Amino acid sequence: MSLLPLPLVTADALPPDIREVLRPGATLQDRSGAAHVLPSSFLRVDSWSEALETALTPHFKLWELLGVDVREAPAMRAFPRYIPCTIVLLASALELFRLEAGAPVHVAANGGYRSPGHALTRHASRHCWGTAANIYRIGDTYLDTREEIEKYAAIARDAIPGVWVRPYGAGDGEADDHLHLDIGYTLFDPVREGNPTTEAG
Repeated sequence: MSLLPLPLVTADALPPDIREVLRPGATLQDRSGAAHVLPSSFLRVDSWSEALETALTPHFKLWELLGVDVREAPAMRAFPRYIPCTIVLLASALELFRLEAGAPVHVAANGGYRSPGHALTRHASRHCWGTAANIYRIGDTYLDTREEIEKYAAIARDAIPGVWVRPYGAGDGEADDHLHLDIGYTLFDPVREGNPTTEAG
């Protein structure tokens, strides 16, 4: 796939209400107080059916990384929705993980992309960058024990270069009922020149 699968929308072309929620180019602080710049390049998703049909990799479609509940900002529960372009990098990382795990990988609701306006957003959650996934099941195995979470955490570290995995536990920054993995505060600003899907402001 040489082009991005959906129209590319830059920060200056976002509708005002969406820009207010996504805060492109603004910063969020992590737990240590370090500031990280939020994404400024987005894919426009016009409908749920489009999300269902859009393949990001051979085994991951866009809808699998978009499931949210009523804690998401209202503007981000309606369509069109605007998702950081890094979602294609996350899907690629998950594809590597799936191949190594040898079974389907299931992402939890609120476990893929969440906007900065989501009620679960605390500090600089990598979910706001479209670079994190909370995985609750692999094949028929639910990830709700130390043994299973640590088993698949080791597989993820082997499969995905530079991945970060939350340690097992019930404390802040830990996970005991899912596998959290992410590829960091990654920004993906695709080349616009000659890209017929680009929307410029």
